[in-house]
Amino acid sequence: MKLFLKDADATAAAGSALALALEARRGAVIYLRGELGAGKTTLARGFLRALGVAGAIRSPTYTLMEIYNVRLRDVLHMDCYRLADPLELQNLGLADYPSEQTLWLVEWPEKGVGVLPMADIVIGIERTENGRNLLLSGLSEGEAKAFQAHLAHGLCT
Repeated sequence: MKLFLKDADATAAAGSALALALEARRGAVIYLRGELGAGKTTLARGFLRALGVAGAIRSPTYTLMEIYNVRLRDVLHMDCYRLADPLELQNLGLADYPSEQTLWLVEWPEKGVGVLPMADIVIGIERTENGRNLLLSGLSEGEAKAFQAHLAHGLCT
């Protein structure tokens, strides 16, 4: 699925729509790909807000991982950009967060190859002259329809 997002608000709305479309999933590993400034963290913040995270949502650029407990499940927001070696992830206790029971949002997943679980959903964000293109794969047919419906609602209100 490919969508055009005109600005940061539309990118956050896409994150929110994705969270709502995945409500039935207990866990999933979501890879967020894109260059610096593409909107990965903005999309993650929209996702987390839709799940009910209140207060500050910090970028995990320096901490590597932020953990949120929402709706009786854990959500990991990771940023692997600063990793020099994927093995640096081994000390984070990732085994305590099985992907069947935890939602993972992973920015820069290519830096964690061999340590991170395989992706269920892959989101690519590309900056364009007048916005962003979002490339989304891995949703079931029902989730894709729910995503589009939530996105349309979020962008129209």
